[in-house]
Amino acid sequence: MGDLYVELARRATEEYVRTRRRIAPPAKLPARLKERAGVFVSIKKRGALRGCIGTFLPTEENLAEEIIANAISSATRDYRFPPISPQELGELEYSVDILTPPEPATIEELDPRRYGVLVESGGRRGLLLPDLEGVETVEQQLEIARRKAGIGPDEPVQVYRFTVERHKEG
Repeated sequence: MGDLYVELARRATEEYVRTRRRIAPPAKLPARLKERAGVFVSIKKRGALRGCIGTFLPTEENLAEEIIANAISSATRDYRFPPISPQELGELEYSVDILTPPEPATIEELDPRRYGVLVESGGRRGLLLPDLEGVETVEQQLEIARRKAGIGPDEPVQVYRFTVERHKEG
């Protein structure tokens, strides 16, 4: 058995893609899965992103439900990709990022290796997870988060940072 969080994301995705049914969380949840937190589930196929959706604050009853919901959304609702097909299931790799609550931060307090970033302006929000390949500087991190939110480079933003507990295969 691999990582519990990754296995839960995989089971949720495979069951939903095959049957359109949402799995129930395991009957005996470990204490950590009873907690509440924001979660992002990323799905890759042959190293390329295939879906990534999450919540920066919890929306479900517990971590297990949050992982299940976001795994299904990553597989079926990421507007950048067509929904995952049953034929692809054997080729997918999963990672689960559990987020700490976002805290206000100055640009000087950011570090793209250690912290994820959330930018907010006029109800628009853009989030970028930490330690992503190709994101080396705070400026790159903020630019990508702004672009995801549709926030222009000169618009004022509130900046928040968070850390993640990353679970991945391998």
